[in-house]
Formats: sequence, C-alpha cells, structure tokens
Amino acid sequence: MKRRNRTMAPLTALLTAAALLATGCGTTTTPHASGAVADPGAPAPEQSGGKAGKAGKAGKAAPEPRRSPRPLLRLPGLGPKTLSQVPDDTRQALVVTGEGRDENRGTAVLYERERPGAAWRPGTPWPTHNAVRGWTDRHVQGDLRSPIGVFTLTDAGGLLPDPGTKLTYDTGSAFTARGTGSEGEPLAGAFDYVIAINYNRRPGTTPLDWTRPLGVSRGGGIWLHVDHDGPTQGCVSFGRPVMKQLLRTLDPAKKPVVVMGDKSSLSR
Repeated sequence: MKRRNRTMAPLTALLTAAALLATGCGTTTTPHASGAVADPGAPAPEQSGGKAGKAGKAGKAAPEPRRSPRPLLRLPGLGPKTLSQVPDDTRQALVVTGEGRDENRGTAVLYERERPGAAWRPGTPWPTHNAVRGWTDRHVQGDLRSPIGVFTLTDAGGLLPDPGTKLTYDTGSAFTARGTGSEGEPLAGAFDYVIAINYNRRPGTTPLDWTRPLGVSRGGGIWLHVDHDGPTQGCVSFGRPVMKQLLRTLDPAKKPVVVMGDKSSLSR
C-alpha cells in the first residue's frame, strides 16, 4: 500500500491544521441551524396491529426477500450538465444530494460499476451533514456553504491509523479537531478519518497541504470526515462506520469522484 512520507515539521503541520479549521470544517459562530430531521437512511418503523402475514408472526407481515439492487444505466438525479462533469473512466461515484440549497442535511449513495460504460450498482443510502448555510456554485472563504460540483478523491488521512484504505493515507496529531460546532456540539473525533475533496487543492498531497490553486479567497480544506452531530463549515460528514467503509472501499484504480450539491442543482 502506498504511504506518504511525512516531511512537514510538527509545528508547520499544526499551523496548517489550524488554518484548515479557519476555512474548512472547524468551529463557527453562525446561529444554530434548524432542528434534527428523520434519518433518511433509516428503515421505516414497523406498523403495529393487523393480521399476521402468511409466514410471519402475529402482528407482523412476513419479511420481504432481500433483492440485489438493479443496475442503472445512468446515475440517478443528475442532469446533463452534472453528468458531463463525471469522467468517463470513473467506476466509483459518491453522490451526495442535499435536501435544499440552504439546507445542511442530505443523503449519499456510493455507485459502482465494473468497467466504463457498464451499468451502475447503488449502495446503501447514508445520511450526511454539509455546510451550515447549505450549498453554492462559487465557494469563497468563510461563506459557510459547501461547493457544488464533481471532484476527484485521491488522498486521505486522519488522527487514527490507516483502517485499510487503498488511497494514500497521512496520519498524525495535526488532524486533532478541537472546539465546538455551530450547535454547540464538540468537534473532537471529527478528523479521526478524512478524505480530501479535490476542490481548490493539489491532488496527490496530504489533506493538510495548504496549496490553493484558485487562490486563498476561494477557500479550501473541504473534506469528507466523521460526523459531529451538526452542520459543517463546508465539508460533508458521515457516521464513523461509514467513513471507515468508504476508506476501505474507494480505490484509486477506479478513479473515484464525489458528486455533491443540492437536489435542484444536481438535476441541471
């Protein structure tokens, strides 16, 4: 497995992490976001009462046989403009669909295919958080919105050791998350696992790299990371088991990308 040689001095690494917290997914003084909503990835609660199903117990219908998801000829929910940005050779596409332009919750599905041009197979839907103020077509530093677009995924890291990823993985204390989020929730553990989204960054470097090809004013430090039970400053967050699964599943040989934005924007 490819490993990154750490050449960054400890002090430089910590300063870099602090800078990322200032422009990426660290603390925020934004007013509290809206209240929690139902987990979009959770199964619907069972209905009580009624007659027993043919093979079920009293009060419960017989369980439906589990079926493999049907392959899809195109990524669902994406319009021509968005689809045109997905590279032809991509075989893994993580589609993050926000609930609305100004909303900070959404759902993500990892789609995979065996070869370019083949049908896509969807994975399990996962609930997500995004930036506290929602989404934007032109992200700038401090706007507290997540950038809309299609971005490659090449580099990962975290406070915790590599869980078994094929992505290049960097680790160290510079990934320590401190402070609280916009709803007063502690950020500790949020950067235990991160995957850098290649928005305004140099692919092939640690997620802590401060290079900003579009300029510092366009923000940066946009990651996939562990959810801290609240909206982010610009990143997209997942439950800890999901982040570990993503790290173990994403394969640079399959040219993985994240397709992210609110539902309306992605449908264009």
